[in-house]
Amino acid sequence: MKHLRILCLGLAVLALTACHQAPTSSASTAAVASVNGVPITQQFYDSYIKMMAGGRTAADLTPSQRAAVLNILIRAEAVAQHAEKIGLTKEPHTQAMLELARLNILEQALSDHFLAKRTPTEAQLQADYNQQLAHFPKLEYHARHILVKTKAQAEKIIQDLDRDHGRNFAALARAYSIDPSKANGGNLGWFPLSGMVPHFSAAIAKLKWARSPRPRSTHDTAGTSSSCSAPGR
Repeated sequence: MKHLRILCLGLAVLALTACHQAPTSSASTAAVASVNGVPITQQFYDSYIKMMAGGRTAADLTPSQRAAVLNILIRAEAVAQHAEKIGLTKEPHTQAMLELARLNILEQALSDHFLAKRTPTEAQLQADYNQQLAHFPKLEYHARHILVKTKAQAEKIIQDLDRDHGRNFAALARAYSIDPSKANGGNLGWFPLSGMVPHFSAAIAKLKWARSPRPRSTHDTAGTSSSCSAPGR
């Protein structure tokens, strides 16, 4: 932490000593400041404010806010120059991150360009909504389960559940389950069948929809589960 503070202080001093205010001009290419001869243009300054201030312009900010924005850009430019000076831009990871940023920016720019010239109709919006909706599962299930290591354990738990008509499911889950859901009494909440492993999903789908169906046993290499399903939605 001490070294980090020293580095930040050093970069701040570097930014202060390397920059100066440029003459004010209304031209978008005019520099509002420069760092080691590299200009921070009015256009870049305005674009930064628009991006960071939710579409507002420099005129919407107070003088102190405008000065704070300029200081941020000066510091950022000084830090970037220092990073380039010590060769960080030549490192493969840095180059990959810069390329990723370029791709993301161009993708967003193309999207903005496309949407700026096209206003979708209600019919188009509805069609897009229907297309997106088609990818979502049409049915979800609610289930509880008790995961144990052997089928014999699962069958014994089912017998215990039968004797108590399933009322002790949560207590048995907390006592015997090796699944994290034991903390919730084995409750898995609502889920699509695609969100579970195939053997478990198949067993859940076969259970009759009822508030207290008879539990059934399923098993694979991960263990054996005594499951109980509630209605789908």
